[in-house]
Amino acid sequence: MQTDVKQDGPFERILTIRIENAELEDAKNKAAREMSKSMKIKGFRPGKAPRSMVERMVGEPTLRREAIDEVLPELVGPAIEEAELEPATAPRLDDIRDAEDGAVDVDIRVTLWPVMDAVPDFSGRAIEIESPAVTAEEIDDQIDRLRDQYAELEDVERAADDGDFVMINIGASVDGEAIPEATAEDLLYEVGSASFIPGLDDILGGASQGDIREGPGTLPPGFGQDEPRQADLKVLVKAVRAKKLPEVTDDWVSDVSEFDTVDELADRIRTNLNVMKLDGADNVFRNKLIEELGDELSLEVPEALVDAEMEASYHNFAHTLNQQGIDFPNYLRIVGQNEEEFVTELRERAARTLKSRILLDSVVAIEGIALADGELDDAVAEMAAEMNQDADTLKATLEDGGRVEVLAGDILRRKALDRIAEAAVAVDDEGQHIDLRPPEVADDIDIEEVDSSGDESIEEE
Repeated sequence: MQTDVKQDGPFERILTIRIENAELEDAKNKAAREMSKSMKIKGFRPGKAPRSMVERMVGEPTLRREAIDEVLPELVGPAIEEAELEPATAPRLDDIRDAEDGAVDVDIRVTLWPVMDAVPDFSGRAIEIESPAVTAEEIDDQIDRLRDQYAELEDVERAADDGDFVMINIGASVDGEAIPEATAEDLLYEVGSASFIPGLDDILGGASQGDIREGPGTLPPGFGQDEPRQADLKVLVKAVRAKKLPEVTDDWVSDVSEFDTVDELADRIRTNLNVMKLDGADNVFRNKLIEELGDELSLEVPEALVDAEMEASYHNFAHTLNQQGIDFPNYLRIVGQNEEEFVTELRERAARTLKSRILLDSVVAIEGIALADGELDDAVAEMAAEMNQDADTLKATLEDGGRVEVLAGDILRRKALDRIAEAAVAVDDEGQHIDLRPPEVADDIDIEEVDSSGDESIEEE
């Protein structure tokens, strides 16, 4: 087998494989035998017709194409290995042409994974993000959430508004027939919560005690049948009740939380909000940094890589939709896109993802970033713990599937991103430096669950 390699752009190679006449003739014989197995030729059993008979029936060009398809897969792998190429995607057939002495030259396009010799300078680069400073309003909002958990309800002599509760009797009918599953008495319902029957909130808006309201609603699946259906709703408003929030005092705080004073509660909320906002700001900072560097990267991502990334993204997305019971045309209708717009957006996203990955891989190479001793094993052990598996068993599975290298690459790219982020600077809209280092926190308490043992239900007076 004779091969030749030519460069076609910085990250693509054209591998020319010559199929000698003798190889082609053998391949034609094999192709003719395979084709005759599905052909009905008078006087011959399937697979036994001579090549000349098959060739007369299908034509020489067809038999020749089949022969090349027969022999080429056996030649491409060894040719790529001999040329010491490492394809980043599946090699593609580029051209077939006749050569001398009955031989055939086949051009195979091999796309390599790009690694740049240089990347945009990131040392000291300023990236503007929103300040993660915790405001007094945010602390008050968290305290109000806790107050809301301990709110009581009191009757009010006014029309119901969003956030109020109403005591109602409700009934529903379809074409005059009552639906028992949608009938309830003394139901306490929060106006505006959209937590029962779609359309009920529209009926209850502005209702007062004693009102009888009627209007359309949509009965969800489970209300008498498996599919949603339109119904007529009739509601009697028996009472309107508003939330009465507790006063924020030291006594109240000590009753509902582990803290003794309002100041202690506020300090802990401030600390935990700070941790959460710093983490979010750091993610924004890193994403904007990589996106900016990627935009400045002097690189035209090979189309084969974009096609492969886009196809993988589409299959993953389609699988997610399928799990949710949504087909692709319905998804497009929901988001208001046509297929062309979706594909264009998917392709742009694939190109950005690849640029980011190539940038990080290049930083790994340029900066000489490597895995530390035991780092890969530690990552496998962490994965095994999360999956409740034995680490050695998981590692063997990863090795069999060729995924250890993928995991190693992910670790190296994370280290490259850390290197870039440490060298760059986050600033606010006034150019002031933002320190994104997390503070030392003794106890990591969920700011939305200050009192995890408290009763979150609303009490009625």
